Amino acid sequence: MEMPVSTASVGTEQMEISRLRAEVAQLRMERDIAKKAAAYFAQDTLQSTPGFKK
Repeated sequence: MEMPVSTASVGTEQMEISRLRAEVAQLRMERDIAKKAAAYFAQDTLQSTPGFKK
């Protein structure tokens, strides 16, 4: 038996989904920046290591 869903609760759920999608996009962007920064600093560290050959 299906429960009736009010228009207000559907609107609230859609707003929450939109907010969560925006948060996911923000977190993915931050993750990508952190990965690039880690790679940059790791490369810099490797180049200053004795015996490192490019």
